[in-house]
Amino acid sequence: MVEIQALPETSIFGQIAEFQHEQVVFCHDHETGLRAIIGIHNTVLGPALGGTRMWHYASDAEALNDVLRLSRGMTYKAAISGLNLGGGKAVIIGDAKTQKNEALLRKFGRFVKNLNGKYITAEDVNMTTKDMEYIRMETTHVAGLPESMGGSGDPSPVTAYGTYMGMKAAAKKAFGSDSLVGKRVAVQGVGHVGTYLLEHLTKEGAEIVLTDYYKERAEEAGARFGAKVVGLDEIYDQDVDIYSPCALGATLNDDTIGRLKCAVVAGCANNQLKDENVHGPALVERGIIYAPDFLINAGGLINVYSEVVGSSRQGALNQTEKIYDYTLQVLEKAAKEGSHPQAAAVRQAEQRIAAIGRVKSTY
Repeated sequence: MVEIQALPETSIFGQIAEFQHEQVVFCHDHETGLRAIIGIHNTVLGPALGGTRMWHYASDAEALNDVLRLSRGMTYKAAISGLNLGGGKAVIIGDAKTQKNEALLRKFGRFVKNLNGKYITAEDVNMTTKDMEYIRMETTHVAGLPESMGGSGDPSPVTAYGTYMGMKAAAKKAFGSDSLVGKRVAVQGVGHVGTYLLEHLTKEGAEIVLTDYYKERAEEAGARFGAKVVGLDEIYDQDVDIYSPCALGATLNDDTIGRLKCAVVAGCANNQLKDENVHGPALVERGIIYAPDFLINAGGLINVYSEVVGSSRQGALNQTEKIYDYTLQVLEKAAKEGSHPQAAAVRQAEQRIAAIGRVKSTY
């Protein structure tokens, strides 16, 4: 008899088992230089839908960890938003400024096609609607296409709107009012979504402090919105009412939480908590209200879901507006249970998945 040993969490299958993924696909093409990973976390509610991001990861292991965490978050995002979708995500390893081209994207589209609809891709960090057009040349399993092609267009404005709604709900919980007039907000990351969020915040009358990985982009946003621009690491030390992480994940960690001077954390980045079981409670201990990321940044997913099922952009906006109520419900649930908001949101999402799983258990 062959002895089967438990794999360490640092192994590939150990990580997959830890996050409970259904399938992970490694994609490689020598001719185009494509190196990509597709993570399919859970398809109980429907096909896995989640964007593809392109990033210059420090290592393949870092890319794998990112796609596993992101795709898991998409499962919860769809479930808590009431969508009939599973969770998936893809990462393309490389520098988007120098390595992204039509051939590489179309080759990636072939890999998506081979999954026969189990995974539907869309745009994410460093990807555009034009990139989705290239992928669409090879597979129908793509959303976030330009409106001229019958798609739902850039999901960034809807993602930002949902984040704004969630931020206002968290503000109501923290300050007794959802008004952001005069509130100081530190925005970390002013890419597509972050910029649209800045529009909402400045229109309401919030005071903005911002930073970005790309210094020129930060300075342009600062000039456009009349915001104070600070360095990447300085953003954590700002005396503000709300910290809004809108770049990459894991910015809420052992090094940063103790430095925060805010009452609310609400942003559009994915996986903001480096370790949700450690850093979710840590925020509670500091008296900081955390609006769960996968809940308040679900607008983009809601938008592309509208494309998949054939509903209108206005319908997507109406659904996204409900994030305000959902956020208040989760914050109340966490307070009642004596837990932290991330845990309460995860439980709510898992309860829906389990309930629908029982419905589907009959052939």
